[in-house]
Amino acid sequence: MRRLTTRDEGFEEALAALLSREGGEDREIEECVAAILADVRVRGDAAVLEYTERFDGLRADSVAQLEIPRERLREALDALAAPAREALELAAGRIRAYHERQRAASWDYVEADGTRLGQKVTALERVGLYVPGGKASYPSSVLMNALPAKVAGVPELVMVVPTPHGERNPLVLAAACIAGVDRVFAVGGAQAIAALAWGTQTVPQADKIVGPGNAYVACAKRMVFGTVGIDMVAGPSEVLIIADGSTPPDWVAMDLFAQAEHDEMAQSILLCPKRAFVDAVSASVERLLPEMSRREVIAASLARRGALIEVRDLAEACAIADRVAPEHLELALADPGALLGSLHNAGAIFLGRYSSESIGDYCAGPNHVLPTARSARFSSPLGVYDFQKRTSIIEVSAAGADALGRIASALARGEGLEAHARAAEYRLRAPPVSPAVR
Repeated sequence: MRRLTTRDEGFEEALAALLSREGGEDREIEECVAAILADVRVRGDAAVLEYTERFDGLRADSVAQLEIPRERLREALDALAAPAREALELAAGRIRAYHERQRAASWDYVEADGTRLGQKVTALERVGLYVPGGKASYPSSVLMNALPAKVAGVPELVMVVPTPHGERNPLVLAAACIAGVDRVFAVGGAQAIAALAWGTQTVPQADKIVGPGNAYVACAKRMVFGTVGIDMVAGPSEVLIIADGSTPPDWVAMDLFAQAEHDEMAQSILLCPKRAFVDAVSASVERLLPEMSRREVIAASLARRGALIEVRDLAEACAIADRVAPEHLELALADPGALLGSLHNAGAIFLGRYSSESIGDYCAGPNHVLPTARSARFSSPLGVYDFQKRTSIIEVSAAGADALGRIASALARGEGLEAHARAAEYRLRAPPVSPAVR
């Protein structure tokens, strides 16, 4: 890992280089995805079947044959070993309990003249959930995406998951059963996103598509946005740790590894004002890395986008953290609460030495679908609110129409919109005389 200090003259340039990302989608990926989307939009099921056979080696006579019945989900759950089932169910219970606190309710109020104003909150009618399949399978992502939708009241949740050569991950299917997924199709890739975006003869159109995927899936989600909603365009995983030296260096090193093992583009950064502790974490990294099963991926990630940064003090660490706006921010401090008020930009903040990001990934309760690539400056974790929509309610009384209509008329005529003005004026108790008939 590179070593930096904020006291160095070239630190700002080094930090900017560390945070920079390769711009834009790969042109080849974009062209491939655009062609698949257009084909599925026109040919529907026939195109889905062809791409599923080509990319996943899974042949079927109809898309209906690719639907995994709900009883298979239950069978997968019932077949799990007790420890795995208990872990999934306990995690699901915690995630559900946390998200139930996010559910918004409709509201209204009545003004003195009888005008009623309010907001109606309703759930989306159908949500599509993309889940990676095969070896890269994440049952935790099923729980994190599906449970908030169900808590929000979404009546139909349609999951798509690739099953290369027919390989089905039992943990993913079991998680879908626990989370209450309604329909599951063994379809993946950009073709699955297209099917959910426009609908086919068999796959129903969704109102919103959520869930992680590879570069082709991420590109497809970005391209269909507007036709349907999406959760976010996620980038590589990130962690930034602010430490004061009170947490064992091996713990900090392993937390850096936990992000780095996702892929070579993941980012792991440590900020600490104590050089001796930075040295200790560096030594832990060197000593522990050979033990890791994904050491090649971790090493590549740490070399490419990782850094151990010595800062002047914790205040400077907070300022840098706000600039980075990381997906995960760990405060490995003796008194983490003292800094919480100074931090504004992060997807999730983990307070204290025992709050490892990995617990947040699986079972703490808050959602692990978080903003990346500095988007925590303006966006939030996935939640129940992402599966609810808000509709304004306006009921104007006769008295309200008289008072508000005069305001609307003046503003409309100021904008040169006569029909707007006259529509309001018709409802006035004593309509003004039109200039044309005076």
